[in-house]
Amino acid sequence: MNQLDVVGVRVEMPNNQPIVLLREVGGDRYLPIWIGPGEATAIAFAQQGMVPTRPLTHDLFKNVLEAFSQELTAIRITDLRDGVFYAELVFASGIEVSARPSDAIALALRVGAPIYGSDEVLDDAGIIIPDEQEDEVERFREFLEQISPEDFGTSQ
Repeated sequence: MNQLDVVGVRVEMPNNQPIVLLREVGGDRYLPIWIGPGEATAIAFAQQGMVPTRPLTHDLFKNVLEAFSQELTAIRITDLRDGVFYAELVFASGIEVSARPSDAIALALRVGAPIYGSDEVLDDAGIIIPDEQEDEVERFREFLEQISPEDFGTSQ
């Protein structure tokens, strides 16, 4: 397993499909995962430290985990089958629960849990961005600083 950082979310044109972009820590691969607008909003909220007046689903799940004294220790993006990514929530108790990567990422950002990707997933879907394209990644980060979750077309 390779640790991943969340670079951010953006809307891929021309289909207006949100993606979350992850980057391999200590490596040179990036992992783009297409996600839904609700999950894009949830991830953007968490990255920007925004707290809604009422808890979103991922905030609620975080609150339930805290109420039951359950610690989420990691999430793992474990598989890619037929164009669909799979993930697991890993708890301190040893329990593992299957999840969509977008939901797992939104939750991990809220609780501060590390995100990991399997070698197989990164080998299959990871992309290497050449040095000359690093400027584009930096522009992407700047873009992320200028958008709000509402830009994804949902109001939650």
